[in-house]
Amino acid sequence: MTFDIDMIKKVYERFPERIAAARNVVGKPLTLSEKILYSHLWEGSASQNFERGNSYVDFAPDRVAMQDATAQMALLQFMQAGKAKVAVPSTAHADHLIQARVGATADLQEGINKNSEVFSFLSSVCDKYGIGFWKPGAGIIHQVVLENYAFPGGMMIGTDSHTVNAGGLGMVAIGVGGADAVDVMAGMAWELKMPKLIGIKLTGRLNGWTSAKDIILKVAGILTVKGGTGCIVEYFGDGAISLSATGKGTICNMGAEIGATTSTFGYDDSMRRYLSATGRQDVVDAADKIAEHLTGDAEVYANPEMYFDQVIEINLDELTPHLNGPFTPDLATPVAEFHDKAIANGWPLDIEWALIGSCTNSSYEDLSRAASVVEDAVAKGVKPKAILGINPGSEQVRFTAERDGFLDSFRKFENARIFTNACGPCIGQWDREGAEKGEKNSIIHSFNRNFAKRADGNPNTNAFVASPELVAAIAIAGRLDFNPITDTLTAENGEQIKLNEPSGSELPSKGFAVGDNGYQSPSEDGSSVKINVSPDSDRLQLLTPFDAWDGKNITNAKVLIKAFGKCTTDHISMAGPWLKYRGHLDNISNNMLIGAINAYNMETNKVQNLLTGEFGEVPAVARAYKAAGVPTIVVGDENYGEGSSREHAAMEPRHLGVKAVLVKSFARIHETNLKKQGMLGLTFADKADYDKFQEKDTVNFLDLDQFATGKQLTLELVHADGTKDVVLTNHTYNEAQIAWYKAGSALNLIAAEAARNA
Repeated sequence: MTFDIDMIKKVYERFPERIAAARNVVGKPLTLSEKILYSHLWEGSASQNFERGNSYVDFAPDRVAMQDATAQMALLQFMQAGKAKVAVPSTAHADHLIQARVGATADLQEGINKNSEVFSFLSSVCDKYGIGFWKPGAGIIHQVVLENYAFPGGMMIGTDSHTVNAGGLGMVAIGVGGADAVDVMAGMAWELKMPKLIGIKLTGRLNGWTSAKDIILKVAGILTVKGGTGCIVEYFGDGAISLSATGKGTICNMGAEIGATTSTFGYDDSMRRYLSATGRQDVVDAADKIAEHLTGDAEVYANPEMYFDQVIEINLDELTPHLNGPFTPDLATPVAEFHDKAIANGWPLDIEWALIGSCTNSSYEDLSRAASVVEDAVAKGVKPKAILGINPGSEQVRFTAERDGFLDSFRKFENARIFTNACGPCIGQWDREGAEKGEKNSIIHSFNRNFAKRADGNPNTNAFVASPELVAAIAIAGRLDFNPITDTLTAENGEQIKLNEPSGSELPSKGFAVGDNGYQSPSEDGSSVKINVSPDSDRLQLLTPFDAWDGKNITNAKVLIKAFGKCTTDHISMAGPWLKYRGHLDNISNNMLIGAINAYNMETNKVQNLLTGEFGEVPAVARAYKAAGVPTIVVGDENYGEGSSREHAAMEPRHLGVKAVLVKSFARIHETNLKKQGMLGLTFADKADYDKFQEKDTVNFLDLDQFATGKQLTLELVHADGTKDVVLTNHTYNEAQIAWYKAGSALNLIAAEAARNA
């Protein structure tokens, strides 16, 4: 079944004309990224050449996808927009709220029981507004999107940073906050700064123990967690063509970990095979008619240095398996070098848990290759030293893998656990026995992120990222420094054996199969559907519009916290047990910045309340300032807001009275989320001025009343001893974004326009 085939055909019908217009204004051969961007301009055919990294551009995405944790706030905002139905095809997916504990059946039922209020809310809102709903157990949003909605040359946005996974089928798919999704669902333009372009040329072919995951682990090591910020990464070359579509998806998925706007690949035979295997031959037929437009021009790939802002070349013949981590996904180590590096850094080598799954690596191919490693170990009489946990990517993948025996292969390990088709441990939804003890330990997984506390809530868990096949091998060995290329294992009979290289199937030879895929189609006319949100609920809360700016300078502000070092959205608004409050702004605000390190005492969740002189938790102190009418600001370090697209990290400070966030640099999505919520997101003109902020400062804005595009804002710091410093700050607000600030939020403007047109 192909969803929205008529929409896809319309997109393809306009491609030739719009790309011709783009060639005319750009005046040179086009990358695939440029073709997709210019063919999705809000204005239609291009009339100007937009400057990469500078021009703000309005786009018209083809579709929107939301996961249950972020969909709650996005849909609560959409309910305020005054629209009867979404303007573009949209879906919501129940995948984040199901905890991994015992096993699939029990965990799924417990998840449904615990979250029934939220799932009922999402189901009814989707039914009312024409949104497709994928029920609990249907699968992880990005795997479901790849199987059902992604199409070459399309543009989509999604309220999850790993929306970029759809680049595996040649899309420009971008993670956003809920307010951006509301814009598109309300039929408005979506704004993005024209991305710069990084070209990655892949030569050779993967071999042996090396997989597509190792490509992005290598890239993360090269570019770091912020090297792709403001950029689209476009992969090309013979090595790219040799990869499977799901392998391409894995690479694009973890592009979020280098800060990239998105990543993508040109249309090729692997995509044709995958589309056909997932029941979308009609998309192949339509795409083949314009195939020349669904990849970069030959001249671009022949001379990439002339067309990309940066070019990286990786020879897949020479690539070896990697482990990345701990605590950051860009600390890349080839497996052959891991032992010495682990010893030098004091990383625990013995592991108790190894986990396969997440939106990054839970495809049929991933499971088949990991299962081959397990089968080989079983055949050679080797028992695993660690517990192996498996999260299939979708019900279709699970059903097919069960039919083809892969899940039975995993079950041959007595302590293996097959969890629900859901995010589970990857998003902190893991009830790991003993994690509360806080003991130093190591785990390995095939996920994308490995920030402190992310998987099991234990800040002392060293999490390492690897391919599914390497995770399986290390689960068998029980040690992180096991190198399956060179090392041996001891079988039960005492024999020393080596594991065979993994093998697997790109696609099931018998085709995919599924009983109930878990999809709920919305009503044609949802006007009679009732949405009930109890005022006494601690899970859901209707939103109250934020106040508009009074046009005056912010004065007598206090520094709520000066965050030191890495401050991701996990530090600003943790997941795990807090996911249950994602639809209740006031309740979830009690986790605001509790993971950030306070630069003044190097502790977490302990800041001084200057009204009382006492120390308290960050949210409590923020509430005290707000109650007293004292504005606050947050000061931060480099790449502030790295990680998830969760807009709660912007809405919570807004709700608790924070007026501005001033940092050395922002992650893209978080900066946009702050703007959308009517917050000031500022950067230091001189990063050394970070050091001028003292714990007891009073902060005054001197020229906010002259807020304008391209104009620096000046802050006065009044120190406790009466001395002063003046700090210049930069911002990237354009006129439309300044209008959001003046109105109190972007949503306030949408609602006002809807009211005028009613």
